[in-house]
Amino acid sequence: MTWASWTTTGVFAGAAGVPTDEAGVVRGDLSVHTTWTDGQAILTVQYSGASEWFTITGSPVRCATERESRDLHQEVVEAVRAGDVAAVLRRGHRVTT
Repeated sequence: MTWASWTTTGVFAGAAGVPTDEAGVVRGDLSVHTTWTDGQAILTVQYSGASEWFTITGSPVRCATERESRDLHQEVVEAVRAGDVAAVLRRGHRVTT
């Protein structure tokens, strides 16, 4: 089994926040984590310094390669900062390598 993971800390989500399955919309200083395994990226978020991770609504996302998953992780981090993470996951992943 092949897998990889990435975590980006200190990502600020403003008023739009990040929709999650477990906690609704979370806002503030967050960490974004992506785990890639079995051809899909599992995206989660947590409040910085907390221990509990929440699944970002729309996750998991199909990603055929580790590179696609890494690119998706970065795109989600940027979307959290811009306040539009839901749009990234709604359109599905279409990164090409």
